[in-house]
Amino acid sequence: MTQTRRSFLKTSLAASTALALPIPAFAEGEVLNVALIVPSPAADVGWSHTLELGTKALEAEYGDKIKVTLLENIAEGPDADRIMNKTVADGNTFLILGSFGYMNGGLKLAKAHPEVSILHASGYQVAPNFSPFGARYYQGTYLMGMAAASLSKSKKLGCVGAFAIPELITSINAFTLGAQAVDPAIEVSVVWVNSWFDPASEQEAAKALLAQGCDVVFSNAQDTPSVVAACEAAGAYVFNLNSSMKTYAPKKYLGVVGTDWAPYFKESVAAHLAGTFKGASAWLGMAEKCVFVADWNPDISAETAAKIEAVHATLLDGSFSPFTGPLTNQDGAEAVPAGTVLGDDAILSMDWHVKGVTTPLPK
Repeated sequence: MTQTRRSFLKTSLAASTALALPIPAFAEGEVLNVALIVPSPAADVGWSHTLELGTKALEAEYGDKIKVTLLENIAEGPDADRIMNKTVADGNTFLILGSFGYMNGGLKLAKAHPEVSILHASGYQVAPNFSPFGARYYQGTYLMGMAAASLSKSKKLGCVGAFAIPELITSINAFTLGAQAVDPAIEVSVVWVNSWFDPASEQEAAKALLAQGCDVVFSNAQDTPSVVAACEAAGAYVFNLNSSMKTYAPKKYLGVVGTDWAPYFKESVAAHLAGTFKGASAWLGMAEKCVFVADWNPDISAETAAKIEAVHATLLDGSFSPFTGPLTNQDGAEAVPAGTVLGDDAILSMDWHVKGVTTPLPK
């Protein structure tokens, strides 16, 4: 059963009894209260929608033994902190925080309530009952870069980015490197909109890139189809993250780098119920069946598709990383020496662009 933000704000949830350890099954009449808090509307597409799908998988798994409260369009900052605290006061013992900016408030809440288990998207802080989680989008965007370069006539690719955080920077860098593996002359321009949800700004950013001659655009962490629809109207190829937006670009949709959070959410809830939840960083990719690519455009040639599938196989088995040296940054300096593969810590903290990305990072 899912409760909406509106009903949540009007009424309090019934408090649930703390679960004894270990618990092989629910006690009579016992319900696990779960709260999902996201920064944008959980519509039919996008990041928040994908997280909601993960909680629907929990509902399918546990039926009436679980109650999910969806709190959407919650701005980062004091309002989010207040709402987080209210969810716990109202009896929710499992929280999913769907935005990087919820980190500090969520960590404080976790320390004050050791009986509550918290999953936090895109962050890096860990506590015994606080686990950050994220997706290795860069694995999929590398493949999208290969496809984009094969179809581009202008050799100019574009990206509309939400915020200049490492998770998005790595996606852009991998996209660029994948494209350059097919055509070394490829360049990538970026417009940052500094918002997770701003349809008007996203559409204007897409139009600005198209005006610069970009003929393939990456919609990087937009929760609306604004970029996708603008590119379809202009006849430019486009792809996005998290969930398919093909219905908004039936002709020019390049594909999607999708995410499936259901397995991770199920595993985490099961650990919470069993009393074995331990805070740990979960950075999930293709091998964990979290990141996938789908909806490839039929305009991609059979030759290119075969090359993409060959690289896809190496990403799946871990024998290849897009961040394998030598790599040069956009200032022309060596960023990764030949033969060196960047480790997770370096990728998770990436604050530089590879050569070929023409837009400087915001200061």
